[in-house]
Amino acid sequence: MTRPFAGAVAALAVAVGSPATAQRPNPNPILHLTGTEVYSIGGQEFVRYRYGVLNADDYPADLFAASPSLPPCGTNTNSARAWIDFFDQRGKRLYGFCALGAPSQLNSIWFALPVGEFPPSWVYIEINDRQTNTKYKSNLAETTL
Repeated sequence: MTRPFAGAVAALAVAVGSPATAQRPNPNPILHLTGTEVYSIGGQEFVRYRYGVLNADDYPADLFAASPSLPPCGTNTNSARAWIDFFDQRGKRLYGFCALGAPSQLNSIWFALPVGEFPPSWVYIEINDRQTNTKYKSNLAETTL
């Protein structure tokens, strides 16, 4: 027995893409504080606030590939496809990364402030996919353990 719509259904599945081949969207990052450290540069002391992204492995490696066809990051003409920026809870940019080479490097991101300067209570990151013009915004994460 043949089903009259079987061919049409199969053609539609190929046109739309099957679940196995459909590209799933990237998730929003889950940011968390991993620690702080004091360090010195040029005689000035800073506190580095270290963070990780719990779902870093959910991001594809090509998001962090060198992308010379996209605008450079300063003089770095091979900066990554995705740039990562830290913001305080009011949206003020604190620091950014433009050359992470792999999703695992999302677990070694940070921002720093001079010793004695109070940090914002909360921060978040945005991963900006410059190729697709898509931004992935994280949760608010504390700046104290």
